[in-house]
Amino acid sequence: MAKSKETVKQEIKEHIKSRGGACSDWYVGIAADASQRLFNDHNVDRKKDYWIYRECESSAAAREVEEYFTNTLGTDGGPGGGDQSTRSVYAYKKGSNTKE
Repeated sequence: MAKSKETVKQEIKEHIKSRGGACSDWYVGIAADASQRLFNDHNVDRKKDYWIYRECESSAAAREVEEYFTNTLGTDGGPGGGDQSTRSVYAYKKGSNTKE
């Protein structure tokens, strides 16, 4: 279910805070298929790693959320991914097994 950008920001911030580490220990990105990006492309372990994803109401909202985390809070990640169908924002705590 799609959520507002403010709700997505809040839920991801709460997840990061509850799981610990500095914002720079986390990677935030956007994807049309967040599950594919997390578990295949970034090699996040579903059971052992900390991760979250949420669907925004639009591609523009997802990009604003991504920019907020990378530019304002200092998470790892970078703009420019995806296309107009890209509405999911994902985050994971970087580990020795993950790939940026």
